[in-house]
Amino acid sequence: MSKLAKLYARPTLNSPVMLAVWPGIGNVSMIVASYLQRKLEFKKLAEIEAAHFFDPIGVMVRENIVEAPSFPQSKFYYWKNTEGKNDLILFIGDDQPSAKGYELANCVLDVGLRFMIQRVYTCAAALSRIHHTEQPRAWVVATSQEAMTDLKRYDLVPKRNLHIAGLNGRMLGVAKERGVDGVCLLGEVPVYATRIQNPMAALAILKVFMKVLEIEIDLTELTELAVETRE
Repeated sequence: MSKLAKLYARPTLNSPVMLAVWPGIGNVSMIVASYLQRKLEFKKLAEIEAAHFFDPIGVMVRENIVEAPSFPQSKFYYWKNTEGKNDLILFIGDDQPSAKGYELANCVLDVGLRFMIQRVYTCAAALSRIHHTEQPRAWVVATSQEAMTDLKRYDLVPKRNLHIAGLNGRMLGVAKERGVDGVCLLGEVPVYATRIQNPMAALAILKVFMKVLEIEIDLTELTELAVETRE
């Protein structure tokens, strides 16, 4: 495992999968991750040394005193799925580095493989000509045909050709390179509404992810937020 990652726990996990997210268009992936984190009892697992990947752009001054530089956090959490077959590792990166993104993706995967993950998931926005009053669909791409076949039962829209920007996409490339099963779930976002948060797309992804992991989560809050945002 990478020396840049510090472990806080060494749990025994049952066929774990990992969801890795960074900020992106519509903040879709971060909405998914933060909602999961609020609704499930995650425990702290590990953290990546962010100073290796980020340079501070300045410092904060409070009451005339300069504070030490702060860095975006890159943390892992785990959740034991007592009802389903897969435990879950959640990685949340607060920001994407301007450089060393490939190295960071490998570092994240190193931690997942330390706990023998069966698959790595990412999620992102799928820019579409959908109108904001329409119900967004969830698209899917994967690193293997076997994974695509496995996901056909979840009413996902397969996409043959597209580009997934940033680390939410690059993570899959690293997984493919290292022979790890990888899947990206993408929620449709109107092309004219990329600058606002999109809980509708996040909700579409979460509904699928719940079925994949065989878990139940109360989606009331996110559904209400989606309705308010749509209006």
